[in-house]
Amino acid sequence: MRGINFIAAALAAIAIAVPSKGSRAQDSFPSRGVRIVVPYPAGGGTDTLARLLADQLSRKWGQSAIVENIGGGAGNIGAAEVARAAPDGHTLLLTSPGPIATNSFLYKEMGYDPARWVPIALLATGPYVLVMRKSFEGSTVKDLIAYAKANPGKMTSATPGVGSVGHLSTVQLEMLAGIRTVQVPYRGLGQAINDIIAGHVDLMFDTPTTSLPLHRDGKVKIVAVGTTERVRELPEVPTVAESGLPGYRAVTWYAMVAPPQTPAALADKINRDVVEILGRPDVVEKARGIQMEPAARSRAEAARFFAEETDLWGKVIKAADIPLQ
Repeated sequence: MRGINFIAAALAAIAIAVPSKGSRAQDSFPSRGVRIVVPYPAGGGTDTLARLLADQLSRKWGQSAIVENIGGGAGNIGAAEVARAAPDGHTLLLTSPGPIATNSFLYKEMGYDPARWVPIALLATGPYVLVMRKSFEGSTVKDLIAYAKANPGKMTSATPGVGSVGHLSTVQLEMLAGIRTVQVPYRGLGQAINDIIAGHVDLMFDTPTTSLPLHRDGKVKIVAVGTTERVRELPEVPTVAESGLPGYRAVTWYAMVAPPQTPAALADKINRDVVEILGRPDVVEKARGIQMEPAARSRAEAARFFAEETDLWGKVIKAADIPLQ
Protein backbone atom coordinates (compact mmCIF):
# COMPACT_ATOMS: atom_id res chain seq x y z
CA MET A 1 0.00 0.00 0.00
CA ARG A 2 2.81 2.40 0.76
CA GLY A 3 4.10 2.15 -2.83
CA ILE A 4 0.64 2.98 -4.16
CA ASN A 5 0.46 5.97 -1.84
CA PHE A 6 3.91 7.09 -2.98
CA ILE A 7 3.11 6.98 -6.67
CA ALA A 8 -0.25 8.68 -6.19
CA ALA A 9 1.37 11.52 -4.25
CA ALA A 10 4.27 11.80 -6.64
CA LEU A 11 2.15 11.84 -9.78
CA ALA A 12 -0.10 14.43 -8.17
CA ALA A 13 2.94 16.58 -7.48
CA ILE A 14 3.96 16.18 -11.11
CA ALA A 15 0.54 17.03 -12.48
CA ILE A 16 -0.42 19.94 -10.24
CA ALA A 17 1.18 23.35 -10.50
CA VAL A 18 0.17 26.95 -10.04
CA PRO A 19 0.93 28.33 -13.52
CA SER A 20 1.99 31.86 -12.60
CA LYS A 21 4.14 30.85 -9.64
CA GLY A 22 5.58 27.84 -11.47
CA SER A 23 6.37 29.89 -14.56
CA ARG A 24 8.11 32.60 -12.55
CA ALA A 25 10.16 30.02 -10.66
CA GLN A 26 11.19 28.32 -13.88
CA ASP A 27 12.10 31.55 -15.67
CA SER A 28 14.32 32.84 -12.87
CA PHE A 29 15.97 29.54 -11.91
CA PRO A 30 18.69 29.34 -10.81
CA SER A 31 19.09 32.82 -9.39
CA ARG A 32 21.98 31.76 -7.14
CA GLY A 33 24.08 28.71 -6.30
CA VAL A 34 22.33 25.34 -5.97
CA ARG A 35 23.00 22.91 -3.10
CA ILE A 36 22.97 19.25 -4.06
CA VAL A 37 22.80 17.41 -0.76
CA VAL A 38 24.24 13.90 -0.64
CA PRO A 39 23.05 12.29 2.62
CA TYR A 40 26.20 10.19 2.98
CA PRO A 41 29.91 10.84 3.59
CA ALA A 42 32.11 11.86 0.68
CA GLY A 43 33.78 9.24 -1.44
CA GLY A 44 31.03 6.71 -2.18
CA GLY A 45 29.20 6.05 -5.42
CA THR A 46 26.41 8.52 -4.64
CA ASP A 47 28.95 11.26 -3.96
CA THR A 48 30.90 10.46 -7.14
CA LEU A 49 27.81 10.70 -9.32
CA ALA A 50 26.70 13.89 -7.57
CA ARG A 51 30.00 15.61 -8.29
CA LEU A 52 29.92 14.53 -11.93
CA LEU A 53 26.41 15.93 -12.35
CA ALA A 54 27.10 19.09 -10.31
CA ASP A 55 30.03 19.99 -12.53
CA GLN A 56 27.89 19.68 -15.66
CA LEU A 57 24.96 21.58 -14.15
CA SER A 58 27.24 24.44 -13.08
CA ARG A 59 28.35 24.88 -16.67
CA LYS A 60 24.82 24.63 -18.04
CA TRP A 61 23.20 26.97 -15.54
CA GLY A 62 25.96 29.53 -15.21
CA GLN A 63 25.56 29.22 -11.43
CA SER A 64 27.53 27.04 -9.04
CA ALA A 65 26.06 23.66 -8.16
CA ILE A 66 27.78 22.57 -4.96
CA VAL A 67 27.69 19.07 -3.49
CA GLU A 68 27.19 19.08 0.27
CA ASN A 69 27.69 15.83 2.19
CA ILE A 70 25.43 15.54 5.24
CA GLY A 71 25.88 11.98 6.45
CA GLY A 72 24.36 10.06 9.32
CA GLY A 73 21.21 8.18 10.21
CA ALA A 74 21.28 5.98 7.08
CA GLY A 75 20.69 9.09 4.98
CA ASN A 76 17.92 10.48 7.17
CA ILE A 77 19.81 13.50 8.52
CA GLY A 78 20.67 14.90 5.10
CA ALA A 79 17.25 14.04 3.71
CA ALA A 80 15.51 15.86 6.56
CA GLU A 81 17.65 18.93 5.84
CA VAL A 82 16.43 19.00 2.25
CA ALA A 83 12.81 18.36 3.25
CA ARG A 84 12.91 21.53 5.36
CA ALA A 85 14.44 23.65 2.60
CA ALA A 86 12.54 26.23 0.55
CA PRO A 87 10.81 24.59 -2.44
CA ASP A 88 12.56 26.84 -4.95
CA GLY A 89 14.91 24.35 -6.61
CA HIS A 90 18.03 25.72 -4.95
CA THR A 91 18.31 22.76 -2.57
CA LEU A 92 18.05 19.25 -4.01
CA LEU A 93 18.63 15.74 -2.70
CA LEU A 94 20.74 13.25 -4.65
CA THR A 95 20.53 9.88 -2.99
CA SER A 96 20.57 6.12 -3.23
CA PRO A 97 17.37 4.21 -2.30
CA GLY A 98 17.19 4.66 1.49
CA PRO A 99 15.52 8.07 1.92
CA ILE A 100 13.10 7.36 -0.93
CA ALA A 101 12.20 3.68 -0.81
CA THR A 102 13.37 1.78 2.28
CA ASN A 103 14.00 3.93 5.35
CA SER A 104 10.34 4.40 6.23
CA PHE A 105 10.13 0.63 6.86
CA LEU A 106 13.21 0.70 9.09
CA TYR A 107 13.07 3.86 11.21
CA LYS A 108 10.41 5.19 13.55
CA GLU A 109 11.48 8.81 13.19
CA MET A 110 13.09 10.23 10.06
CA GLY A 111 12.19 13.92 10.07
CA TYR A 112 10.52 13.79 6.64
CA ASP A 113 7.84 11.94 4.68
CA PRO A 114 9.22 10.11 1.60
CA ALA A 115 5.79 10.25 -0.09
CA ARG A 116 6.06 14.06 -0.21
CA TRP A 117 9.27 14.27 -2.23
CA VAL A 118 8.85 15.94 -5.61
CA PRO A 119 10.56 13.58 -8.08
CA ILE A 120 13.14 15.12 -10.41
CA ALA A 121 14.69 12.07 -12.06
CA LEU A 122 15.98 8.57 -11.70
CA LEU A 123 19.61 9.27 -12.59
CA ALA A 124 21.38 5.95 -12.91
CA THR A 125 21.18 2.30 -12.00
CA GLY A 126 23.74 -0.36 -11.26
CA PRO A 127 23.65 -4.07 -10.54
CA TYR A 128 24.13 -5.82 -7.27
CA VAL A 129 26.26 -8.93 -7.71
CA LEU A 130 26.32 -12.10 -5.64
CA VAL A 131 29.89 -12.56 -4.39
CA MET A 132 31.18 -15.84 -2.93
CA ARG A 133 34.46 -16.67 -1.24
CA LYS A 134 36.82 -18.15 -3.83
CA SER A 135 37.19 -21.43 -1.88
CA PHE A 136 33.47 -22.22 -2.07
CA GLU A 137 33.23 -25.48 -3.99
CA GLY A 138 30.27 -24.47 -6.13
CA SER A 139 30.07 -21.78 -8.77
CA THR A 140 26.33 -21.24 -9.26
CA VAL A 141 23.28 -20.10 -7.32
CA LYS A 142 21.98 -23.67 -7.43
CA ASP A 143 25.19 -24.85 -5.76
CA LEU A 144 24.74 -22.21 -3.06
CA ILE A 145 21.14 -23.25 -2.41
CA ALA A 146 22.00 -26.95 -2.35
CA TYR A 147 24.79 -26.35 0.18
CA ALA A 148 22.59 -24.20 2.41
CA LYS A 149 19.82 -26.81 2.45
CA ALA A 150 22.24 -29.65 3.10
CA ASN A 151 24.08 -27.73 5.84
CA PRO A 152 21.50 -25.73 7.80
CA GLY A 153 23.03 -23.06 10.01
CA LYS A 154 26.44 -23.22 8.37
CA MET A 155 26.26 -20.81 5.42
CA THR A 156 27.21 -17.25 6.40
CA SER A 157 26.43 -13.93 4.73
CA ALA A 158 28.03 -10.55 5.29
CA THR A 159 25.64 -7.74 6.19
CA PRO A 160 27.25 -4.31 5.68
CA GLY A 161 24.46 -2.30 7.26
CA VAL A 162 21.12 -3.67 8.43
CA GLY A 163 18.42 -2.57 6.00
CA SER A 164 20.88 -1.63 3.26
CA VAL A 165 20.04 -2.88 -0.23
CA GLY A 166 23.04 -5.20 0.02
CA HIS A 167 21.55 -6.77 3.14
CA LEU A 168 18.03 -6.90 1.70
CA SER A 169 19.33 -8.51 -1.48
CA THR A 170 20.49 -11.47 0.61
CA VAL A 171 17.17 -11.58 2.47
CA GLN A 172 15.26 -11.66 -0.83
CA LEU A 173 17.46 -14.52 -2.03
CA GLU A 174 16.72 -16.46 1.17
CA MET A 175 12.99 -15.89 0.79
CA LEU A 176 12.81 -17.08 -2.81
CA ALA A 177 15.18 -20.00 -2.31
CA GLY A 178 13.70 -21.19 0.98
CA ILE A 179 17.02 -21.09 2.80
CA ARG A 180 18.53 -19.26 5.76
CA THR A 181 22.04 -17.94 6.20
CA VAL A 182 23.79 -16.84 9.36
CA GLN A 183 24.03 -13.09 8.90
CA VAL A 184 27.31 -11.56 10.05
CA PRO A 185 26.95 -7.81 10.64
CA TYR A 186 29.64 -5.31 9.64
CA ARG A 187 29.89 -1.58 10.09
CA GLY A 188 30.96 -1.04 6.52
CA LEU A 189 31.72 -2.58 3.17
CA GLY A 190 35.51 -2.69 3.52
CA GLN A 191 35.69 -5.11 6.42
CA ALA A 192 32.92 -7.25 4.94
CA ILE A 193 34.63 -7.72 1.58
CA ASN A 194 37.96 -8.38 3.32
CA ASP A 195 36.38 -11.27 5.22
CA ILE A 196 34.95 -12.66 1.97
CA ILE A 197 38.45 -12.52 0.47
CA ALA A 198 39.90 -14.22 3.56
CA GLY A 199 37.24 -16.93 3.37
CA HIS A 200 35.78 -16.15 6.79
CA VAL A 201 32.30 -15.49 5.33
CA ASP A 202 30.60 -17.31 2.46
CA LEU A 203 28.72 -14.65 0.53
CA MET A 204 27.48 -11.11 0.22
CA PHE A 205 25.78 -8.84 -2.29
CA ASP A 206 27.97 -5.99 -3.46
CA THR A 207 28.28 -3.47 -6.27
CA PRO A 208 30.73 -4.23 -9.12
CA THR A 209 32.75 -1.12 -8.30
CA THR A 210 34.37 -3.03 -5.43
CA SER A 211 33.96 -6.67 -6.33
CA LEU A 212 34.55 -6.78 -10.10
CA PRO A 213 38.31 -6.11 -9.88
CA LEU A 214 38.56 -8.72 -7.10
CA HIS A 215 36.64 -11.22 -9.25
CA ARG A 216 38.94 -10.61 -12.19
CA ASP A 217 41.97 -11.10 -9.93
CA GLY A 218 40.59 -14.42 -8.69
CA LYS A 219 40.18 -13.24 -5.09
CA VAL A 220 36.41 -13.75 -4.99
CA LYS A 221 33.78 -15.33 -7.25
CA ILE A 222 30.84 -13.43 -8.71
CA VAL A 223 28.28 -16.16 -9.38
CA ALA A 224 25.22 -14.10 -10.39
CA VAL A 225 23.94 -10.58 -10.96
CA GLY A 226 20.79 -9.09 -9.47
CA THR A 227 19.56 -7.27 -12.56
CA THR A 228 16.85 -8.74 -14.77
CA GLU A 229 19.32 -8.94 -17.67
CA ARG A 230 23.01 -9.82 -17.78
CA VAL A 231 25.38 -6.89 -17.40
CA ARG A 232 27.81 -5.60 -19.97
CA GLU A 233 30.90 -6.04 -17.77
CA LEU A 234 30.08 -9.70 -16.92
CA PRO A 235 28.34 -11.20 -19.95
CA GLU A 236 29.26 -14.74 -18.88
CA VAL A 237 27.64 -14.41 -15.44
CA PRO A 238 23.91 -15.29 -15.29
CA THR A 239 21.24 -13.35 -13.44
CA VAL A 240 19.84 -14.69 -10.19
CA ALA A 241 16.46 -14.98 -11.92
CA GLU A 242 17.76 -17.17 -14.73
CA SER A 243 19.67 -19.24 -12.17
CA GLY A 244 16.43 -20.66 -10.84
CA LEU A 245 14.82 -17.82 -8.87
CA PRO A 246 12.45 -16.07 -11.29
CA GLY A 247 11.26 -12.67 -10.16
CA TYR A 248 14.47 -11.84 -8.31
CA ARG A 249 15.70 -8.28 -8.75
CA ALA A 250 18.30 -6.33 -6.81
CA VAL A 251 19.75 -3.14 -8.22
CA THR A 252 21.30 -0.08 -6.75
CA TRP A 253 20.09 3.24 -8.06
CA TYR A 254 20.54 6.96 -7.67
CA ALA A 255 17.88 9.62 -7.88
CA MET A 256 17.30 13.33 -7.49
CA VAL A 257 14.27 14.71 -5.66
CA ALA A 258 13.20 18.18 -4.53
CA PRO A 259 11.57 19.41 -1.31
CA PRO A 260 7.80 19.06 -0.87
CA GLN A 261 5.70 21.68 -2.69
CA THR A 262 8.34 22.44 -5.32
CA PRO A 263 6.36 23.79 -8.32
CA ALA A 264 5.90 21.24 -11.10
CA ALA A 265 7.09 23.65 -13.81
CA LEU A 266 10.34 24.17 -11.95
CA ALA A 267 10.80 20.44 -11.34
CA ASP A 268 10.16 19.83 -15.05
CA LYS A 269 12.85 22.36 -15.99
CA ILE A 270 15.43 20.70 -13.73
CA ASN A 271 14.43 17.29 -15.07
CA ARG A 272 14.98 18.42 -18.68
CA ASP A 273 18.43 19.75 -17.86
CA VAL A 274 19.45 16.62 -15.95
CA VAL A 275 18.15 14.28 -18.67
CA GLU A 276 20.01 16.24 -21.34
CA ILE A 277 23.28 16.09 -19.41
CA LEU A 278 23.04 12.39 -18.59
CA GLY A 279 22.43 11.64 -22.26
CA ARG A 280 25.71 13.20 -23.39
CA PRO A 281 28.15 10.56 -24.68
CA ASP A 282 31.04 11.80 -22.54
CA VAL A 283 28.91 11.74 -19.39
CA VAL A 284 27.59 8.27 -20.24
CA GLU A 285 31.17 7.07 -20.61
CA LYS A 286 32.19 8.55 -17.26
CA ALA A 287 29.16 7.04 -15.51
CA ARG A 288 29.86 3.61 -16.97
CA GLY A 289 33.43 3.97 -15.77
CA ILE A 290 32.09 3.90 -12.20
CA GLN A 291 29.77 0.98 -12.98
CA MET A 292 26.60 3.06 -13.37
CA GLU A 293 24.17 3.10 -16.27
CA PRO A 294 22.53 6.52 -16.86
CA ALA A 295 18.76 6.10 -16.68
CA ALA A 296 17.37 9.63 -16.59
CA ARG A 297 13.93 9.87 -18.13
CA SER A 298 10.67 11.63 -17.29
CA ARG A 299 9.51 12.56 -13.81
CA ALA A 300 6.49 10.29 -14.15
CA GLU A 301 8.73 7.32 -14.96
CA ALA A 302 10.86 8.15 -11.93
CA ALA A 303 7.78 8.18 -9.70
CA ARG A 304 6.67 4.79 -10.99
CA PHE A 305 10.15 3.34 -10.45
CA PHE A 306 10.29 4.70 -6.89
CA ALA A 307 6.92 3.07 -6.17
CA GLU A 308 8.04 -0.29 -7.56
CA GLU A 309 11.20 -0.26 -5.45
CA THR A 310 9.25 0.83 -2.36
CA ASP A 311 6.83 -2.08 -2.80
CA LEU A 312 9.61 -4.60 -3.46
CA TRP A 313 11.79 -3.75 -0.48
CA GLY A 314 8.84 -3.07 1.81
CA LYS A 315 7.67 -6.64 1.29
CA VAL A 316 11.18 -8.00 1.86
CA ILE A 317 11.66 -6.00 5.06
CA LYS A 318 8.29 -7.04 6.45
CA ALA A 319 8.83 -10.69 5.55
CA ALA A 320 12.24 -10.61 7.23
CA ASP A 321 10.65 -9.05 10.33
CA ILE A 322 13.42 -6.45 10.62
CA PRO A 323 12.53 -4.35 13.69
CA LEU A 324 12.10 -0.59 13.51
CA GLN A 325 15.07 1.36 14.80
